Amino acid sequence: MKSIPISLTCLLALAGCQVTPDRLPQAEPAPSAACYFSNSAERDSQEVLRQSVALLTESGFELNSTDAALGLVSASRTQALRGYYDPYDNAYGYGRGIRAFGGFGIGGGGGIGIGMGFGGGLQQQPVEVERVSLLIHDDHIRISRDIRRFDHLGDMRESYSASNDDFCQRFQTALEQYRVPTGRGL
Repeated sequence: MKSIPISLTCLLALAGCQVTPDRLPQAEPAPSAACYFSNSAERDSQEVLRQSVALLTESGFELNSTDAALGLVSASRTQALRGYYDPYDNAYGYGRGIRAFGGFGIGGGGGIGIGMGFGGGLQQQPVEVERVSLLIHDDHIRISRDIRRFDHLGDMRESYSASNDDFCQRFQTALEQYRVPTGRGL
């Protein structure tokens, strides 16, 4: 009988501990019921699509993509987060803003190395990116919204679904009251 190396035995034992997830990833928190509402009977989907695009652009969003045949609109807006505290900045004991000067360490071969650098995002601001997607069918409209926050190094630090009652109800009310300018002269 052949002997099995201990490292292979440990690897097989650890592989047996691997578990599969009990559910697929889902939006946390779940989208609000107010983000799925019926389309008014007197408006066709193309009119609602034009009104939605105009409403989003007036609210400061930039269009990422649209597909009129599918009734899909995707838009986003970015704002700087002044004074944003990064909850993960002190996770490894470095403190805030100290990452600008590189570091030092001892190598595996007994050598000593010093890393010098200056920069690392000193002039960059943390930002928040808000994305909104609309799916407009003949009989209903679905809104999906998420917010992502990036630190001064460009690393994503927070991401969550923001499809809540407040935003969806405000959008629905504004959409019902909105009239697209016709562009006709006086």
